[in-house]
Amino acid sequence: MEKIRGFEVARGFEDKDIHLPVRKTKYSAGYDIEAAEDCIIPSFQKGMKPTLIKTGLKAYMQEDEVLILANRSSNPGKKGLILANSIGVIDKDYYGNSDNDGHIMFAFFNIKEEDIQIKKGDCIGQGIFQKYLVADKDEAEGVRSGGFGSTSK
Repeated sequence: MEKIRGFEVARGFEDKDIHLPVRKTKYSAGYDIEAAEDCIIPSFQKGMKPTLIKTGLKAYMQEDEVLILANRSSNPGKKGLILANSIGVIDKDYYGNSDNDGHIMFAFFNIKEEDIQIKKGDCIGQGIFQKYLVADKDEAEGVRSGGFGSTSK
């Protein structure tokens, strides 16, 4: 079968019982993504960096597609979790990169007064595959040279 788009377990997580994302209903746009391990997201303090939550996943897709990482609608109200970057953008060339094999992580801030515990298997967000367009005279020729945060390097 030809691979068109989907999820795989990232290198280093093969023996961690990672569940591939699924849509829960027929008309859901997003694939529910789980945490790969237990972690604590500390209560926000000025100047702190977001907490990266590992998923143990990587995603493959077509040349004109992107995987958008979105927060769960219940996370801000119930758990105080907001995505540090509003949305995550996983480009096609992030898959299998030399730094981290394309491992997908969610960057969260916790706006509650207490630390929040995430357990392995907790649904932390969703991934939505989308087509994208390029502008006239687009001449992008760059090649990804690494993993998380490497696009501008």
